[in-house]
Amino acid sequence: MTTTPFGAPAAVRTAAVAARATDLTKVYGQGETQVVALDAVSVEFRQAEFTAIMGPSGSGKSTLMHCMAGLDSVSGGSARIGDVELTGLNDKKLTRLRRDKIGFIFQAFNLLPTLNALENITLPMDIAGRKPDKQWLDMVVDTVGLSGRLKHRPNQLSGGQQQRVAVARALAGRPEIMFADEPTGNLDSRSGAEVLGFLRNSVRELGQTVVMVTHDPVAASYADRVVFLADGRIVDELREPTADAVLDRMKRFDAKGRTS
Repeated sequence: MTTTPFGAPAAVRTAAVAARATDLTKVYGQGETQVVALDAVSVEFRQAEFTAIMGPSGSGKSTLMHCMAGLDSVSGGSARIGDVELTGLNDKKLTRLRRDKIGFIFQAFNLLPTLNALENITLPMDIAGRKPDKQWLDMVVDTVGLSGRLKHRPNQLSGGQQQRVAVARALAGRPEIMFADEPTGNLDSRSGAEVLGFLRNSVRELGQTVVMVTHDPVAASYADRVVFLADGRIVDELREPTADAVLDRMKRFDAKGRTS
């Protein structure tokens, strides 16, 4: 079987769509205070691919992620996770979907201080009454480099280690897709690089699908592709990104914004 430059089998890299937005629209407010955060956005996120979403402040990048992850309602269009249409789900079904099919990593680590690292990792499954797949859990823990820190509580871990626990927690349930909102925003550059490396490895080695919102060109360079938003619309896409190439694209958007 052939492989791609990212090291994963070509058959995996051209796999099915993990999530899809079609003409997705999100409007806040009414009348003169109305703000169109997403303006008929259509985009696909494929399985076993790492996508970064970038754009100027207010471009709609976080709104897109929140709508795709079922954290926010949509005003129009369609949001799907796999074969499931989110827009028609009631609260109970939406909660189950988020629990079973979606992983989340946020800028704040959101770890419980009274639980150790392992207990924080398995907490969502414990709440759902599900036993973790031990082989998969061991693989995840090994991938994020936490094997020797599982009995430590959050206050005994560095910021980078705490975010790795959050990454492992998101991966442990084997979600169909994992969303990360500025996951390195509270980390120093070294810890941030570690976490980004683990996210990339989860795609390459574990076949995970990752969608990450970031403002950092260096963080975006860890992804397989970068999708750029401006004024609630997708305006560009870059594959096999480098930090310099991402920064150059962002400068173009800033220049357009100043001259428009």
